[in-house]
Amino acid sequence: MLDRIYCHIVWTTRDRQPLIDAGLARFLCGFLRAVATQENARILEIGMVQTHVHLVVRTHPTTDLVRLLQRLKGGSAAIAGKERHSTDGNCLRWAKGYSIHSVSPRGVAAARQYLREQPKHHPDQVISGWRGDQPEYESAGVDEWRSELRRPL
Repeated sequence: MLDRIYCHIVWTTRDRQPLIDAGLARFLCGFLRAVATQENARILEIGMVQTHVHLVVRTHPTTDLVRLLQRLKGGSAAIAGKERHSTDGNCLRWAKGYSIHSVSPRGVAAARQYLREQPKHHPDQVISGWRGDQPEYESAGVDEWRSELRRPL
């Protein structure tokens, strides 16, 4: 049986400060995807503006979402600070918490489109010099997992 567990995750910068510039956005895209893969998840889409990050993620039944978010947020802030990925000299700090909602398989395309349209939703927070995410997984379901946890009925 194929597992199709999707979620839409959002988190913001501390005090909604406009901290994400083009350098940080490029770093975040690569870093977040690498961490997700290590945690048995796949980021299908990333949407970003200066104050917040949106992800559409496909998870495996064994993915620990709390650990995934700890590593995505905490790891990105720590590494970005050490390696100084910001072109504007910003120190990346995230606000506490996050929002996570399930997405039905039929809703994945609409959720991805919503993420692509973040600059239209927040025109005053567009990241100058960043053209947006270049998704690795163009369609939901490209990376199908077979679940050993499910048994035929």
